[in-house]
Amino acid sequence: MIQITCVGHAFERELSLILALFYEDPQLSFVSEWTDESDLKLKLALTVKEDGVVACGELFDGARRIEHQVNRSYVSLEEKAMRKTAKQALCYALLLMLEEYTGMEQGWGILTGIRPTKLLHQMNVAGIGREEAHKRLQEEVILRPYKLSLLQDIVDRQLQVVPDLYQIDQELSVYIGIPFCPTKCAYCTFPAYAIRSHTASVNPFLEGLHYEIEQLGKWLAKNDQRITSIYFGGGTPTSITAEDMDQLFDTMYRSLPHMDGVRELTVEAGRPDTITREKLDVMKRWEVDRISINPQSFTQETLNAIGRHHTVEETIEKYHLAMEMGLTNINMDLIIGLPNEGVAELAHSLREVEKLMPASLTVHTLSFKRASEMTQNKERYKVASRDEISKMMEMASEWTAANGYDPYYLYRQKNILGNLENVGYSKPGQESIYNIMIMEEVQTILGLGCGAVSKLMAPGSGKLTRWPNPKDPKTYNDTYRTLVENKLRDLDDIYSGNPVSVKR
Repeated sequence: MIQITCVGHAFERELSLILALFYEDPQLSFVSEWTDESDLKLKLALTVKEDGVVACGELFDGARRIEHQVNRSYVSLEEKAMRKTAKQALCYALLLMLEEYTGMEQGWGILTGIRPTKLLHQMNVAGIGREEAHKRLQEEVILRPYKLSLLQDIVDRQLQVVPDLYQIDQELSVYIGIPFCPTKCAYCTFPAYAIRSHTASVNPFLEGLHYEIEQLGKWLAKNDQRITSIYFGGGTPTSITAEDMDQLFDTMYRSLPHMDGVRELTVEAGRPDTITREKLDVMKRWEVDRISINPQSFTQETLNAIGRHHTVEETIEKYHLAMEMGLTNINMDLIIGLPNEGVAELAHSLREVEKLMPASLTVHTLSFKRASEMTQNKERYKVASRDEISKMMEMASEWTAANGYDPYYLYRQKNILGNLENVGYSKPGQESIYNIMIMEEVQTILGLGCGAVSKLMAPGSGKLTRWPNPKDPKTYNDTYRTLVENKLRDLDDIYSGNPVSVKR
């Protein structure tokens, strides 16, 4: 139990996020005065001055007292910038106290956001040199050198892959969501429905998706919009039949303009138990550039525990089949921290990956997402300690470097084990352009289908409007015509410079 008193400010949410970096599910109480009913007591006081702020922190556990003071000058006297300075100073003081108290170093400092690479990109665009950018991130948010080095490597790689990254908002990308899977994994919160128990929803959903593709295609053609990349995700797109896939590709090529200029077409064929020769043949004929075949783990007991009803052998077999059929740009995912897995199990998975050497490897760290079956039943899923999770991430980083893979995108999540990250690695020239687009938020992502979220950005505005489609097939099936009408209206408004308020 932790008691916190806040003096001169109301940054309770921000302080809670910092505390969550050190404690799993802490019991927090924000009080006006400490009482004797807690294990740890914190006082965070803010003094506002004309030229800056002073943040004072005090930590007390009954036997030990730690204090820190942070002084910050205002970078700008605009209200938003002044508030940011105050928030950073308080979080900075709290982090330093907790690091000293627990002995745990937070590599990401006070950063709790999903996309830390955006910070470096923003400084690039602002004309801030590399040395100055690094200095600011180390001094202002306590970003440690080893994380800063990773960020810089990724930013450099992204600019090699997409040299026009800072002008790419003149184009857009398209995400097509298929909400069905063979089964739902225990850690998953994506819109994914077991296809066998939702067979009645499949055909109506596909009818709606064809309609949405056709109508949005007309808008793209009318506005002469060019497409950077197209990504079929979900769910597992290869859960539907080969015939249904073929028809979707046909509608897509007939409806979307400038298809000959699309830089990348990806299909997330993540579940090996959905992949057949017929589906691979369809993807090959429609010139799919990149697919995923995701083991998550090469330990069968783990796959059984998390609800992935396929075998390790199936993963290997389908990988070789895809390679033989000419779909050679294959991504594989591994998840660090799955139930009952530690260093030994990850070492085994990496040895198996080394036998295959896919074009790219994405290393995820398990995140306890609020709505997942795993989070709701935590007592059933034993995961590795923070120290072991960190060792596993270090192993993965060393393995990728030793085998010729470079990091090219990164994102973080709430409740991620060890306060770590998810990193995409690839062989040179095999990076996913769509992954860079979605993570760096540099252009419109037009989301079509069930559970798809559009992120709409008029060229030159830098402002995103989030536009979600319904998550469940029934709602999508019942409303797709109205949904498309509303989306087209908002697209017209946003691209003509008019603000919209999307409340769905």
